[in-house]
Order: sequence, then structure tokens, then C-alpha cells
Amino acid sequence: MENILEFLAKGQTNFINLMRISIFIVMIWIGGLKAFQYEADGIVPFVANSPLMSFFYSKEAPEYKDYKNPEGKTVQKNIDWHKKNGTYIFSYALGTFIILIGLVTLLGIWAPKIGLVGGLLTFGMSLVTLTFLITTPEVYVPNLGGDFLTPQHGFPYLSGAGRLVLKDVIMLAGGLICASDCAGRLLATR
Repeated sequence: MENILEFLAKGQTNFINLMRISIFIVMIWIGGLKAFQYEADGIVPFVANSPLMSFFYSKEAPEYKDYKNPEGKTVQKNIDWHKKNGTYIFSYALGTFIILIGLVTLLGIWAPKIGLVGGLLTFGMSLVTLTFLITTPEVYVPNLGGDFLTPQHGFPYLSGAGRLVLKDVIMLAGGLICASDCAGRLLATR
């Protein structure tokens, strides 16, 4: 047991770097998926309902509900609507930004000034994403009828989309851990 405790205690720097690598992997993967139609379509409810982001789209919520493409399916009239809405252009820009956040967070392994920015951007992006738990109706299980004595819809019953958003609590903390490490390294060089 003593060996495990020593390993964990001495490995903190490596574990912080593992956090940076983890953030990088998630950001590259999620950011890269923003270039694909199904992912761009999938973020519409979040962006359209967000007071911080809805201005990026030309159509107002909840109009998007009539133009949802099921994952993996292409309905041309829906795609045409998304083109007019600005869905794809916004998704490409967002994906690029997310990839850049992942990259600058990873660079914190070698460059603490850059990594500090990456950690803070990871924190900020996660904070914005977590606001979707307040603004996006689709993050909670909808009322589909059923037994009124055991309602299992609305808050706190997270849908798949809500569970995905809630995971950003971890990214929020990871961003602060990375930023804190970089800040400490910068102060140590003064």
C-alpha cells in the first residue's frame, strides 16, 4: 500500500499532463466531428436555445424541431434549412475553435504561458456548455405521458443530451487544474 501511495504522490505532474492529453483528445475528437453534418445538426438545440450563442443562427428556436435529421440519415429539405440557418458554417468555426483549445491546453506540457490560456479556455468553454442545462429543453427527459404518480421527466431526469452536457463539469475542473499548474510554473520562474 505504501508503494501505491508514493507512486500517486510523486506522479502529480504526470497526472496533470495526462489531464492535458485527455482534454486534447476530447477536444480534437469533438471539434473534428463538428465538420460532419450529423454533429452540426445535433448541436442546433443547444445553440438555438442559448442566449449566449443563438445569434449565430438566422432562425429562432424552436423552429429547428421541424428540421431535425436523425443521426446517420440525410433529409435534403432539412439540410437546406440548416444551410439557411448557418448551422454548418457555425459548426465548422466552433469545431476549429475547440480543436485550438485542445492544442493550446496540450502545449501547456512544454509552454506554461500557452497552457495557461488553454486551461482557462477549457474552463470557459465548459462553463458556457454547462449553461445548456438551464437553456436547452432537450437536456431533460420529455413528458411523453404515462403514470402521473411516478413522473420521470423534466428536472432532474437527464436525457442523453443532458448526460453529455453534465460531463463538462469534469472538463471545467480539468481546465482549472491545467491552468493552475501553468500559473504555478510561471510563478516559479520569477
